[in-house]
Amino acid sequence: MEEKKKQSQEELQSGASNKKGLAKVLENIFRKYQAIGYMAAMIPPIIVYIICITLGLTPGYIFLTTAYENVAGQQFIIQALAMSFAFVMSYAAYALTLIFIVPFFNWIYPLKMKPFKGSWISLETLPWYYHNALTQLVRYTVLDFFQATPIITLFYKMMGMKIGKNCVINTTNISDPCLITLEDYVTIGGSATIFAHYAQAGFLVIAPTVIKRGATVGLKASIMGDVIIGEKVVVSPHEAVLPKSRLNAEDRKKAKKESSN
Repeated sequence: MEEKKKQSQEELQSGASNKKGLAKVLENIFRKYQAIGYMAAMIPPIIVYIICITLGLTPGYIFLTTAYENVAGQQFIIQALAMSFAFVMSYAAYALTLIFIVPFFNWIYPLKMKPFKGSWISLETLPWYYHNALTQLVRYTVLDFFQATPIITLFYKMMGMKIGKNCVINTTNISDPCLITLEDYVTIGGSATIFAHYAQAGFLVIAPTVIKRGATVGLKASIMGDVIIGEKVVVSPHEAVLPKSRLNAEDRKKAKKESSN
């Protein structure tokens, strides 16, 4: 068993692809010319970034030009107030447009992110880069304004996250949403971090993260890939739940009693 495990790790860390046919050729080129390979891998998300931002800004531009035409010739203070209001409304239009456009481009991408264990420089990582690039575009521009609202829940659902009823998400520190499951009545505290991947011994592991019914993730806690948080489990503020952890309420209660004795 140990011998097989060691051999598997050596295969994962080796420079040559173990795929067949065209996939093997492409992956070997990708690994041999890493800088060029990464640049090529970033082309699709960059193009989609440009399209999404352009479409997001278009309603705001229409709003601004319309407002400018309507207040032209008015007193300066009226122009200032009207244009300031127009700028604010333009940003709001950009935010709402982006939240709906980005999931659409995530949906139409032909390569879907799946659980994976292997080299960082693999064809399987391409949908992982793409999916998270789109998620971060919304996260770092507008999503903070919608924490703990139905809009953030809707966005993550559209990005593929499985979310039950009456869940509260008070954080934007979420990666790999399509491999994360929140069952009913889950509460995610402010600035908590949740993702469905981790690095180990030089290779990447992408594995689902599940938070079960009634669980609570405390302020600034970290939930990593391949984790299952059991029903009604409370993850303490600032606590880090490491990969492959399986938490259940009974074990947590026993551990708490033992530490208090």
